Amino acid sequence: MKKIRNALAMMITAGFCFLFFGQQAYAAPDDVIPEGVTAGGIDLSGMTQDEASRAIENYVDSLGEIPIRLQSAEGDSVSATAEELGITWKNTELVSEAAQLGKKGNIVVRYKMKQDLKYKGRDYEIQLDFDRALIESIVEERCSKFNVEAVDAHLNRVNGVFEVEEGQTGYVVDNSASAENIYAYMTTQWDRAESSVELVMAVDEPKGKAEDLLKVKDLLGTFTTSYSTSSADRSGNVSNGCSKINGTTIYPGDTFSTYDAVKPFTQENGYFMAGSYLNGQVVDSIGGGICQVSTTLYNAVLRAELDVTERHNHSMIVTYVDPSADAAIAESAGKDFQFVNNTEYPIYIEGYTKDKKITFNIYGVESRDSNRTVTYESEVLETKVPDHDNIVADASRPVGYIQTSSAHIGYKARLWKVVKENGVEVSREQINSSNYQMSPKTVTVGTATDNPEFSQQIQAAIATNDTATIKNTIANIKAIQEAMAALTPEQLAEIAAAQQAAADAEAGN
Repeated sequence: MKKIRNALAMMITAGFCFLFFGQQAYAAPDDVIPEGVTAGGIDLSGMTQDEASRAIENYVDSLGEIPIRLQSAEGDSVSATAEELGITWKNTELVSEAAQLGKKGNIVVRYKMKQDLKYKGRDYEIQLDFDRALIESIVEERCSKFNVEAVDAHLNRVNGVFEVEEGQTGYVVDNSASAENIYAYMTTQWDRAESSVELVMAVDEPKGKAEDLLKVKDLLGTFTTSYSTSSADRSGNVSNGCSKINGTTIYPGDTFSTYDAVKPFTQENGYFMAGSYLNGQVVDSIGGGICQVSTTLYNAVLRAELDVTERHNHSMIVTYVDPSADAAIAESAGKDFQFVNNTEYPIYIEGYTKDKKITFNIYGVESRDSNRTVTYESEVLETKVPDHDNIVADASRPVGYIQTSSAHIGYKARLWKVVKENGVEVSREQINSSNYQMSPKTVTVGTATDNPEFSQQIQAAIATNDTATIKNTIANIKAIQEAMAALTPEQLAEIAAAQQAAADAEAGN
């Protein structure tokens, strides 16, 4: 019986080997993927590894055209393709793994694998990956329009009475969290069809409570300056800048930037060309005069005893406040006037212009003793008076033209805060110090003329560097020009002949 079993085993093994080796005679090379292997439903049977890789890459490329909607909390959305989100094929090793199926192990193992593949098949999952940085950049660029800034509750002053306007809740796209949410969805949940993904929106709660705002009624500080000598354009700039600050509510701990409130200095934003300081000169620029707005506000803030965090003096002295009581703002120089509401309640800024005067009132909740007063004193430490005029010859202007810009005295000054209680001084504190440039009077003189004598006279006058001499020379030249204008052509011809004769005689000598 034992001999019979051994014989049967040998026959089975021999038959198996015949079948197996018979198949091996027709087996594909090691680089070819066996029959029954798919990836994501793509039949890879009989393909080389390169062919299989191209087939899967083409499939992934086709997925790149599918749109993905990025949806806000309000239901609005923007679209981005999977390609724009940085789709890539992650598990590229599946091709080499598939090519080795049925080609490793002993004869029995390899045969069984081939039979399983033939009748059951093997489908590999095509794993996808996406670019987190690309996703976040798309969220930043395309989804920012879903941001709705919160509107804080604020005060309006109508006919001398304060009214509270309730705030509005805002929503802001959380770019980083949204990018992570999109990445997680695309790598674990996406069904490789057109889909929607929700953005992560942060709620931006408005500031302010009506009960706190309704307590604002006390005048903490006020100040007025005059611009009665200003041109229409400069007056317009002062009025425009004032209107952009009027009605501002500032909460405890918040910083107010004057520059941010009044910028940009453009015609579209209501500004005109007017005089301003630049490198020791008065030049026309868009928004000239805006510093009177910041200066007036500065003095109101000082009297309200708010916390000034940034203040700059002008390059040259101004006339509408005492030395060291000014506050300049300048985009090119990076100058701003900023202060913090250091009180426990909101404050309200009222600004208005009337009869060429600008006024700022700061309202809040008064907590200072009624017997306490605050004043500010300007102290001039040094004065520098220009000792000469700056004469500028301008060949683009005709002889007879003269324009004078005022001189500016240079100062060193400081500002003192003086506190009194019941009329008695209890403290004196230096608030700031300022240096103002000295600038001589600039006299621009025209020199363009066809008359050699006039040219010689005006150049000689300019060389004296004396304004009075230049004015006298210009007066003499104008008198001669007027006299010559009254002569007849015949008289002018006689004068010209006499001048020529005199010139000839001098040449002969």
